Amino acid sequence: MSDKRKEERKRLMAFTPVYALNPRILLGYIEDLNSLGAMIISENPMEPDTTLTLEISFPDDLPEIPNPLMRLPVRVVWCRDENNHPYYDIGFEFTEIKPDDKEVIEVILKRFEFRHEFPSAGVV
Repeated sequence: MSDKRKEERKRLMAFTPVYALNPRILLGYIEDLNSLGAMIISENPMEPDTTLTLEISFPDDLPEIPNPLMRLPVRVVWCRDENNHPYYDIGFEFTEIKPDDKEVIEVILKRFEFRHEFPSAGVV
């Protein structure tokens, strides 16, 4: 399967719940994120092309972010159970993102992105 992303997604190392609005229901938790969309892990599948508004509750201990709660209109791009586990990977595309929301995402990525960093080996 080819990766059609226009921007690399960053895996997050922060507990970040995601809710659907109207009615407000916990969908799951963010696995990865970029300024164009997100993937969440959910117990329930969703149909591609479904549109809804997500509420993302980022950690509230970040002084750079006055309001850690974001509400974004999205479209479900895909829903998969590739690893044969009881959870679904759901890809969302942000259909509208305000400049302030984009800034919040950039701050979150800088602070919580999972990095594969290894200590440099000493020269003997």
